[in-house]
Formats: sequence, C-alpha cells, structure tokens
Amino acid sequence: MAIALLLAAGRGERLGADRPKAFVQLGGKPLVQWSVEALNALGDIEQIVVALPPDMPAPAGTIGAPGGSVRSESVKRALAAAGPGDPVLVHDAARPLLTAELVQATLDAVSREGVDAAIAASPVTDTIKQTDGEGVVTRTLDRSGLWAVQTPQVFRRASLERALDVPADVLAAATDDAWLVERSGGRVTIVPSERENLKVTSPLDLALAEMLLAGLVGQRLKHLTSF
Repeated sequence: MAIALLLAAGRGERLGADRPKAFVQLGGKPLVQWSVEALNALGDIEQIVVALPPDMPAPAGTIGAPGGSVRSESVKRALAAAGPGDPVLVHDAARPLLTAELVQATLDAVSREGVDAAIAASPVTDTIKQTDGEGVVTRTLDRSGLWAVQTPQVFRRASLERALDVPADVLAAATDDAWLVERSGGRVTIVPSERENLKVTSPLDLALAEMLLAGLVGQRLKHLTSF
C-alpha cells in the first residue's frame, strides 16, 4: 500500500499571513486539510505523514513529523517517521486543489515497469528565454518539450531513499525531489496535469484558489444533486 508525505512546514512569508502557510484558511478550512481530504478519498493511501512547522498539530487522522529547514529535509524526516509502504507520494500542502483523480494517475504511472518516479506537471505555454548573468537573452527555448513541475510526485520507496541519502548541501539545492532521483540515475516520467493545480504563494494565488475552489465545489454539488 502507498504512503503519502504532505509537506506543510513552510512559513509562507510571501503570503503575509499571521500563521504558517499550510494553516491559512481557504474556503473555511486550513490549506493542508484540502490535501488530506483528497488523499483520504483514495483507498490506496494507507498512511499520511505531515511535515509540520514547530508547535503546529497534525491534522486529524495523520501522523506529524517535524519539518526541516529545506524542502527535501522535510521529505527525509517525514519518510523516516512513516511506517512501511511503497510507493511513496509527496505533495505540497500549498497545492490545495489536488484531486483524487490526479493522485490515482500518478500512482498508476509509477507502477509501470522501469519507472522510479512519476510527477504531475503541466505543459509550458509561455515563451521561455535563457539569459546570461547580465539579463541579456542568449537563446529561446523550444517550449514543446518543457513542463512546469507540480506535485504530487510518486516514488518507488527504494529510489527515493537512495536519492535522499546525500549531503545536506545537495538536499538544500533540490527544488523538487524528482531532481534528486534524476541525479541518482532514476527514471522519471511525467503525468499531465492542469494549471489549476496551483501552488499558493502570494495573496493573489490564495484569491485565485478561492475562486477555483468555489467552482469545483459547485460542480460537485450539481453532480450529486443530479441523481
């Protein structure tokens, strides 16, 4: 059975809130609660471990673990606190619009032969330019093969444990855990996702998430009342 690691230790300074970001209210619930509920909607998730900031309680039905000073350190600590289980799903609590369907798609993808990790991502739609150290454009990248990485990211447990077994400076350099798996020679595959699976970083993101969430809840209620 799979286990899930939910990263909720960030302070969220850019959000300007009076509490850690994962505990800011969205639609009447803390951000982290939306992801907990999406993960609990699947019977394939046996356990949820939440990497937490100091003095914050774990959501009901989850196990708390102290978060680290950097992202991958939080993953490493949460994995150490988890019981047996494979594969391992890692998700940012700052992405509250997670759906059970996306979770299932990433779990299905990592079960394929030869795959070490499966990561949610959306196709890049903007033109991307590379610059030198002085801001001068050196080339325009072909966006047809570019993807904006999201979470969830799902790993074969042995691959993730091997990838995390690196010095602290390497963990600090990792912006996502899939990079660590790539670095150790693992094979990572993309699971197409929607841009609506956004990460809440700023007040504008939070307002957008409120609007998107209102639409999703309305659609679900309409579906339920149509029977």
